[in-house]
Amino acid sequence: MLAAYWLKPVRCTKKGNKRLSLLFLVEHIFLYYKRKILVKCRSMLARPLTAATSAQTFARARRHWHRHQPRTSWWWGQFPEQSWSPSTSHTDHATAPRPPDPLRWREWRRPGLFPHSVPQHISPVHLYSGGMDRADEEGLRKRKRSEDSGSHGNWQRSPKRSALEESQEQSPVWLHITGASLPPGKVPPSSENRGTKTELKREWEEACGYGPRETGSIRERHFDFSVMSYNILSQELLLSNAYLYKHCNPLILSWGHRFTKIIKELEQHSADIMCLQEVQEDHYLKQIKPSLESLGYHCEYKRRTGRKPDGCAVVFKRERFSLLSRHPVEYFRRGIPLLDRDNVGLILLLQPVEPSACHICVANTHLLYNPRRGDIKLAQLSMLLAEISRVAGLADGSTCPVVLCGDFNSLPCSPLCSFIRESRLDYTGLSIGKVSGQEDGSRGQRLLTAPIWPTCLGISQQCQYESQATTTDQAVKELNLQALSALNSASGSDMSTGVGAGKDFSSLLLPGSKKLCIEHGLRLTSAYSHYLRENSRPEITTCHARTAVTVDYIFYSALSECSTPEERGLQLLARLALVGEAELREVNRLPNQHHSSDHLPLIACFRLPS
Repeated sequence: MLAAYWLKPVRCTKKGNKRLSLLFLVEHIFLYYKRKILVKCRSMLARPLTAATSAQTFARARRHWHRHQPRTSWWWGQFPEQSWSPSTSHTDHATAPRPPDPLRWREWRRPGLFPHSVPQHISPVHLYSGGMDRADEEGLRKRKRSEDSGSHGNWQRSPKRSALEESQEQSPVWLHITGASLPPGKVPPSSENRGTKTELKREWEEACGYGPRETGSIRERHFDFSVMSYNILSQELLLSNAYLYKHCNPLILSWGHRFTKIIKELEQHSADIMCLQEVQEDHYLKQIKPSLESLGYHCEYKRRTGRKPDGCAVVFKRERFSLLSRHPVEYFRRGIPLLDRDNVGLILLLQPVEPSACHICVANTHLLYNPRRGDIKLAQLSMLLAEISRVAGLADGSTCPVVLCGDFNSLPCSPLCSFIRESRLDYTGLSIGKVSGQEDGSRGQRLLTAPIWPTCLGISQQCQYESQATTTDQAVKELNLQALSALNSASGSDMSTGVGAGKDFSSLLLPGSKKLCIEHGLRLTSAYSHYLRENSRPEITTCHARTAVTVDYIFYSALSECSTPEERGLQLLARLALVGEAELREVNRLPNQHHSSDHLPLIACFRLPS
């Protein structure tokens, strides 16, 4: 078929001259195969190794190499002066240098093999034949003009393609091979050559009104300790939400690299108490817990219910505290549609080593993320606050100091965070999408109903277990709820789903009150101001491809200036400053080479008066 293809135009121009036709046929066949080999060599050798290069491509290249290598002793970039012709096919291959094997790593590492290491005045592939003129090379350049415009000596790349190729040229070839793993704790070398900022600068801020620490007998009256809250990003959640981390180098997202960085970060800060969220259970049992125990920590863990692989952990230094009791909280309740999620909390009651110091109640949680289900978040929070009130309660009716940490998936100005700080929330006419502050518009969203959580949960509107309420109050609330249920049924609404929530039933639910509200008895304050001191920009605790906001908090029982010696509370001494969105974008957001989670750790130092 090939002979007929080439003989047809020859016969039309050289009729009767069979010898000349045969020579034209041989020359055309030679040029055809030579161009084919040239294109194959360019695609096989001239391009840099990328993540798309697979094992099948290498195997195919190796078979092609051994098929053509016995007849050729040239090699690109090594012997530009050597020519290829029928006479060179009898070269002594025992003495001729052999080209590198495509699947032998040591040979590929020889200098001068890749196009970005060859001087620009040298052509990437050197093939020459006496019967081949530069006119044929011009034809080949025209076919390659979409990839390489201009001459071989000065390649012109399109802006979109050049950015990718330049980033590959600045990093070693092994960094772009599929399956290559970064050694644990090592930073990708490519980031070191770009001259960009990769590590955040965070400084300690002293709390207002806090002076130098006392010495001598006065200092011995106090017990100072530090608390950390840190969402370390579960590996399973990272993989299931990979679209949030498209800006990251895949090598720094491997668990081997992230685990080494996270443990190093925890050891560097060395907080006395650490509340961790999104701790994957298998990683906790095999790696995180043994590593922290070797650093002198006692570890407690609660996995999420259902089939969720992660949970919350609270760890503390054995030399500073002893464990009095452990109280896990599960927010899932079978048969209650409002509480069908698998989030959890964990509460520890700790005794400081200082004999005269009182107990400390430490709580850690990770609330539901869904921005449109503020009713579920409030119900989960009420369950946690009710358990904290029970655990922290003392015989005289007061409570011991409380530290509440976690990822609340709510903004600082949201009604949910205001409820924690102000101990009261008026939710009359409040839509469920506005509770966490994550949703801008509330159009089409239903309003919160009264009560927010069902009475069968056993938690009052004061976020306490019903057993703590008096019998009279219980009876009055039961009658009010029955009347409310009757009105809802008459109006065709469903109290559990929130339909008809726009009606004002506050007079039936809470006699003598004009507004619907919930309350709690804990006096909690945020350890952070949520605005930067320098320019009043918002502080950021999490930053990935979609958002940069504050959702992590450390709340504590504040000791007010007018507190009596009998009152129990904590004094904020200092905190590790957060950063703004601009600083996070300078380091390519989170995670990055130095910060292996999409959240930043929050650390605060407190003083517990004796």
